[in-house]
Amino acid sequence: MKHPTVKLNGNFGILIEHVTRNDLTDPNFQSEAYNLWMKHGGLLAVRGSELFEISPTEFMDWSRAFGEIEEAIQTAREDKCVPNFPILRIGNIKDSSGKPIAQFSLVPQLTNDCQIQYNPESRRPVWHTDSTFRRNPPIGSSFHCRQAPPSGRETLFADTRSAIDELEEEKKLFLKGLEAVCSLAHHDKKINSYSPEYPVLTVEQRNANPPNRVPVVLKHPITGRLALYGLNSSTCAIIPVGDKFSASDLDVWDLKGVEDKSVMIWRDLLPFVTSPTF
Repeated sequence: MKHPTVKLNGNFGILIEHVTRNDLTDPNFQSEAYNLWMKHGGLLAVRGSELFEISPTEFMDWSRAFGEIEEAIQTAREDKCVPNFPILRIGNIKDSSGKPIAQFSLVPQLTNDCQIQYNPESRRPVWHTDSTFRRNPPIGSSFHCRQAPPSGRETLFADTRSAIDELEEEKKLFLKGLEAVCSLAHHDKKINSYSPEYPVLTVEQRNANPPNRVPVVLKHPITGRLALYGLNSSTCAIIPVGDKFSASDLDVWDLKGVEDKSVMIWRDLLPFVTSPTF
């Protein structure tokens, strides 16, 4: 690749510098970027002085270099999306009437690198895999930084492939027999409990978005690598593969935003998974 690249943490994550808008539409650049994305653990960043100006259409076209785009807009966030695009705004912007037009959650900012690692007492930062509650969870997420604040703009990633490689075989076997129950209603109620502007689902929306079940250990469909998976704010329980759960339990998880104690199986792993090594 003619562009300079910088590895982000060993072989996990890579940054491509001096990228232009024309690069994003160049099939050769797209192919090289895709290969780097696969080679470096599914984390690719591109940076260039003119990229903040790209249009929603350009952003969509660039994202298609990595797979088919899901056109569905997440329930209860229709007014938080770029009009006519399945692009969710994240931030604190509001319209002229003061109504929020971006998804915003109120969480304490990190003040130093030591706070990156998950803290079991504060349950911060909110480490997660995107969209595990969807019927067909995506292979990845595309982010575009339009405007960053002077502080608190960092975005954190952890390599759960390398993390699972370091676990004992007995622990891996145990985790392979589990799946995560992920519910959008639980996700929204949980976040709403500490960020009141966050939307919660109506009865109809909840019925239209039943919980999804995903493996705690996911095998990558292309590389074959194993990775820890299934932790999201939507994760309300961890259960053996195929086990049933009661409607009354789901009501507690969804309507009160309370996690089942089984989720601690994943949370207990988080300090290790989010340590500086990964």
